[in-house]
Amino acid sequence: MEKPAASTEPQGPRPVLGRESVQVPDDQDFQSFRSECEAEVGWNLTYSKAGVSVWVQAVEMDRTLHKIKCRMECRDVPAETLYDVLHDIEYRKKWDSNVIETFDIARLTVNADVGYYSWRCPKPLKNRDVITLRSWLPMGADYIIMNYSVKHPKYPPRKDLVRAVSIQTGYLIQSTGPKSCVITYLAQVDPKGSLPKWVVNKSSQFLAPKAMKKMYKACLKYPEWKQKHLPHFKPWLHPEQSPLPSLALSELSVQHADSLENIDESAVAESREERMGGAGGEGSDDDTSLT
Repeated sequence: MEKPAASTEPQGPRPVLGRESVQVPDDQDFQSFRSECEAEVGWNLTYSKAGVSVWVQAVEMDRTLHKIKCRMECRDVPAETLYDVLHDIEYRKKWDSNVIETFDIARLTVNADVGYYSWRCPKPLKNRDVITLRSWLPMGADYIIMNYSVKHPKYPPRKDLVRAVSIQTGYLIQSTGPKSCVITYLAQVDPKGSLPKWVVNKSSQFLAPKAMKKMYKACLKYPEWKQKHLPHFKPWLHPEQSPLPSLALSELSVQHADSLENIDESAVAESREERMGGAGGEGSDDDTSLT
């Protein structure tokens, strides 16, 4: 696999919050992300049940920002299958009930691209979208996928959605055997709004664990689904298969949160439908759409 150009910056973890130019992550960035996924100091455990654990960490410089880390043990799912599921954008449209629209925009290198994702938020909050630079790297039997927000001239913020900012989001997939793995999801996102406390609590106590369990179910069904849907098409493993147009990094710029409109939703009350466990962007547990 072709590797990104070596960084000319000083050694040490790159300050994600201070990133001023668009760069494709290098090996050092991937290792730094892995270390944070495995770190325990400074994280508060908020949920632990049935093989799924969630931690949160407040970011001191801005109390509205939180980091969330969710880890799940996956029995009967090889690491490479989970890696495929996270990459396969057509399959995501089947199992991710929060998705409104998602598509790849352009290819940057053999292991980096730019994409669009919009999702439903718990009612009555406004739905969000994001443009991200995504990169990925197999590391032996393990895999990392991570992203951060960028600006693309052809995809400005939309009036019907709130443009959120991914400061750094990603997955660490660690193989624990031929047919088992552990996945860690780490996210630091600025939702562009002063969110009510119930949203933060609900995200860590309910939405994140539910999303991970839904992902696990999707992984169990993926091999059968993929056999019926272009089984040999995996451009994340075979970059020569990618139909995406190439894009120069110079066409992109870093999406800073302070350049976007801030939406104050701190006083928004949870809808009755949400409290009763209705749809509201969480989706049902009906898996019939995966076949």
